[in-house]
Amino acid sequence: MPSGGGAKAYITLQADSIYTLRCKRHTHKWKVRFVLENAASLFANYLKIKDVNLEISENLERHRTDGFSSSEALVVRRGAPIRVSLQLEGRAFNPTTDLLKVQIMLGVHLYVLMPVTFSKTISYTRWKAYVDRDNLDSQNPSIFISSPASASVGCYTFKMFGITRGTNKKSYAFGKFTLLCNPWCPADVVYIASEDKREEYIQNDSGLLFIGTTMNPVSRPWSFDQFEPGVLEACLKLLQVSPPHQANKKMDYLNRKNPVYISRVVSAMINSEDDCGVLKGKWEGDFKQGVNPSLWTGSGDILTKWAESGFKPVMYGQCWVFAAVMCTVMRVLGIPSRVVTNFNSAHDTNDNLVIEEFYSITGQKLNRSKDSIWNFHVWVECWMTRRDLGFGLDGWQVLDPTPQERSGGVFCCGPAPVKAVKDRRIDLIYDIPFVYAAVNADVHSVILSEGKVVNYSKDTERVGSLICTKAVTFPRLQNITGDYKYIRSPTSTISSRSSRMSEDSTLSRGSSKGVLVVMSLDKTPVAGETVSFTVKVINKQRAAKLMKIHFNAQAKEYNHSPSDTFWETQGVVKLAPMEVKLIRQQILPVQYEDVVGDDLINLAVVLEDLASQEQVLASEEFNIASTQLIIQISNKETIVCDKEQAATVTFTNPFSHMVSGVLTVAGAGLIQGKVQSRILPLLPGGSLKQRITFIPSKVGIKMLQASLALSNVNSTIRGFKMVSVSGA
Repeated sequence: MPSGGGAKAYITLQADSIYTLRCKRHTHKWKVRFVLENAASLFANYLKIKDVNLEISENLERHRTDGFSSSEALVVRRGAPIRVSLQLEGRAFNPTTDLLKVQIMLGVHLYVLMPVTFSKTISYTRWKAYVDRDNLDSQNPSIFISSPASASVGCYTFKMFGITRGTNKKSYAFGKFTLLCNPWCPADVVYIASEDKREEYIQNDSGLLFIGTTMNPVSRPWSFDQFEPGVLEACLKLLQVSPPHQANKKMDYLNRKNPVYISRVVSAMINSEDDCGVLKGKWEGDFKQGVNPSLWTGSGDILTKWAESGFKPVMYGQCWVFAAVMCTVMRVLGIPSRVVTNFNSAHDTNDNLVIEEFYSITGQKLNRSKDSIWNFHVWVECWMTRRDLGFGLDGWQVLDPTPQERSGGVFCCGPAPVKAVKDRRIDLIYDIPFVYAAVNADVHSVILSEGKVVNYSKDTERVGSLICTKAVTFPRLQNITGDYKYIRSPTSTISSRSSRMSEDSTLSRGSSKGVLVVMSLDKTPVAGETVSFTVKVINKQRAAKLMKIHFNAQAKEYNHSPSDTFWETQGVVKLAPMEVKLIRQQILPVQYEDVVGDDLINLAVVLEDLASQEQVLASEEFNIASTQLIIQISNKETIVCDKEQAATVTFTNPFSHMVSGVLTVAGAGLIQGKVQSRILPLLPGGSLKQRITFIPSKVGIKMLQASLALSNVNSTIRGFKMVSVSGA
């Protein structure tokens, strides 16, 4: 190297790659200069990570989370690799001289630090990061990060380190992702083998809830809304504000790997009895301070309202609302879930598996028992492996977020394996005795006269007589009673059940030593039509009888004792020896429609032998089938995402008086929010057509639903239409 005065310089390359100058003059000055110049050159050439591209679109599609694209976050499922790509500044990545590391963090205290390797073998039991050497883009290298199939659910951050060997210089960039359970991964305890079931119990953002009675189940459309804006964030916040997380964040994060733990936390957080839960329950009185539970159409409004209010309970909910909202949360978190209805559901407060019902001698049902039978009760089933219980109890688990009884000190219920309920494994956790009683208790009907028991009968079939859910893929009822109890004649479809009802529409029967009485509806009661029923009285003895007969009808809510009598009649019946006599009765629309509405009717008949004072009772509760809203789609064959579409909602007034109300139209993936319009008074028999427009935002089979809340009748008329939306 030239130097002043013709001096010669010799440069020797040392093993540590630092150049040293040796000459006769200016030795120290030149040495420092060359060392600094070389060091500056070397550091200018280290690996610099400018940013991390989360490859959101690709990862959402790969992890089947593309429904969450509106959240602008990377949402992925555990047990499957995530691909991210590095944006480098300066030189390219050199696998020989560069080292990459990834630090994954959950909360403040939990993290794992791992090297990025070249082995593509994925582990279901530990975190793994690797580079695909065969498809390496040195300027924008792709890093694959794979989580264990048992990783905790939550919001993670990660730090990507770039290190050049032989230096202490590091560069890094940050990223975030949300990790959910993975029912597509065989190693995940929520794995469910059928693709149709995964689509139904994870991806389907609409469904049907069933209410009414066993003989006339009513399908109620519901939008689960799991992919609507703000819903994912609300569900994750629910975990963060839960009491277990607030008490011990580290332990809560560690426990979130287990769907049993997650489901109990969510069950408790859906109601607000012990915490800042989502919903406040209300079963009587008015709903002026909130929303009547019957007016909710989906989970999205409830969850986002709760989150935006600073986690104040939303008013109000009842069992189907609690269950539907919990179903949404569990589907968001990646745990297969469905809503289940148990018709004639027992609430046995004293654990004796007996529900007592009391009647007067005139057939009026009395409010004399702490136990109760709800005409229907709605809960949730979630699918998971139960490694904590041993063999044979995997599969569907009952979870009930409606606050009824405490479990472990808080208002929650489950998860109780359905198989354990069927086999009465009351020695196992959680809450199996409570669920078992709900579907298996006996009903003792008692007639009281002046405080004394004058007749007693036992019914072992009524409680849990129909347990159902929405069928996979199709908008119809699936009978799952046989999953919960051993039954003599199991049926798997509602059609077979309906055919039996048409052949023998018996409501109830009662028997004494001398008389058998059978009560049956002539046809399914429909709003605006006369309720017609027949009582068959059979004299079982070879002696004539003179019988006094009482009929009584009371309106009742599904979970309450009946209100006062709104219709009654009585008379005397003469029976010849062994005679069979038919007695026909009618309840006119003007007698019931202003009283009943969406409530039910408790109908009872009591016969008294005037000679022996022997009494016999037959009773049952039934609902009035309401008319449905008819939805017609314009050009339904050409419904395209992001293109305006029109629909028409038609309503015909079945009542004997004018009605008015508010029409609400909603649909997850079809309408952002709701479309509401006020309906002016409509004459009896009159029809109206309401045109609405909507712009679908998501591809697939979607549900467009409409509800008309009548202002002068306690009734809400509903209807729905399944819509197929194609890509643009």
